[in-house]
Amino acid sequence: MKKCGFVSLVGRPNVGKSTLLNSILNTKLAITSDKVGTTRNVIQGIYNDDESQIIFVDTPGIAKPIYKLNKVLNKKAYNNTEGVEIILFLVDISSGFGKGDEYILNQIKKNDIPVFLLLNKIDKIKKEVLIKRITEIKEKHDFKEIIPLSALKKDNITTLLKCIKSYLPDSNPYYSEEEFTNVSLKFMMAEFVREQVLRLTKEEIPHTITCFTEEYHEEKNKVNISVVIVVDRENIKKIIIGKNGGMIKEIGTKARYEMEKFLNKKVYLSTYVKVLKNWREKEKYLVELGLKDIDE
Repeated sequence: MKKCGFVSLVGRPNVGKSTLLNSILNTKLAITSDKVGTTRNVIQGIYNDDESQIIFVDTPGIAKPIYKLNKVLNKKAYNNTEGVEIILFLVDISSGFGKGDEYILNQIKKNDIPVFLLLNKIDKIKKEVLIKRITEIKEKHDFKEIIPLSALKKDNITTLLKCIKSYLPDSNPYYSEEEFTNVSLKFMMAEFVREQVLRLTKEEIPHTITCFTEEYHEEKNKVNISVVIVVDRENIKKIIIGKNGGMIKEIGTKARYEMEKFLNKKVYLSTYVKVLKNWREKEKYLVELGLKDIDE
């Protein structure tokens, strides 16, 4: 028997949920960028040690539901705060507690689930400012724990894990000790490419672009991978390809570096861009490839 349970990570976009998950697992599971909507899928990261198994659920950042995509992502995030043992509510304390944070808190307060307030990015502010903001925020809810931390620098991660364990029930583990996520290698390879598209193209590319792994063939010392970048307009395709193919080459080079670090093998990566102008074209294409669209 171990201390076992599910823990949900919620917060506004770019507060550091994916960075925190990667730091806890000590591996790159969730992609990161400074673009809103980088995390589009609910990803489970499984933490194991001698005394516990904690299943972290990294949810999409909750944003004002102006666009259809925002509404879909918000629904995914809220659905994954139900049936968990603990909700970790992340706030970027360096920018204070805004209306977006208030909105999310009002939603998660409706669940009768312990809420930890995690004040991330403490490395960016002075101690006296941190203390003042903690005093202001702690009056807003009966938080079970308030933990300042830096996900990027891994400050206070050990304290966070210790606190989580104290709230979890004794149970048989849900997963084997070898498992660390619910997503496939194909999905993760496609995400490494999408991460570089978002990082390198800055504001030129909408976060609605999607990547799929068409081929993943592993041999003893190498892996052959083919990833398609799906966009809905020709002008977006031109931006991603870049002048004389320079942009897509850089995307591939940096994505391959991340893949090789993760797989610990030589990776031969090919990437190309495909224009599918509507959801019907996209669904037909996925059926032809025998791929499941996990964004749905």
